[in-house]
Amino acid sequence: MTGETRGRDRLRQRLVPAVATVVTVAAGLSVRSVLGGDLAKYAGDALYALLIFWLVLVVAPRTRAWVAAVVAFAVSVAVELFQLTGVPAELGAHSVLARLVLGTTFNAPDLPFYAVGAALGWALHLGARSAWAARRRPTPQPR
Repeated sequence: MTGETRGRDRLRQRLVPAVATVVTVAAGLSVRSVLGGDLAKYAGDALYALLIFWLVLVVAPRTRAWVAAVVAFAVSVAVELFQLTGVPAELGAHSVLARLVLGTTFNAPDLPFYAVGAALGWALHLGARSAWAARRRPTPQPR
């Protein structure tokens, strides 16, 4: 592998999850305008964990997909549990960004949807890697 090829691979390792991060944020911000009620709320929870999954891969692109999924789930649960302290609600009262990132109130039914989002990230990442690997395989030459 040449230096140029390695450089492109490193760029792709960060670029793909970075683009996925932007798409996930857009989906998360628009989900409530497309869906309603509990469906929108829980889709937002799954997208929150998916966003964290992609951010892990942007920061540490060589992280295994299952590790990124576990980290995404753990961070999501930690933020949800942090809501029990009341600090996120207080911060959210003064900042839209804090409200979007930390939420305001604990809701136990959110927890399984964080797992769904983390698992979705894992599955999408593995699918993308498989497709990339298949694309890079040399095609057999006719004899």
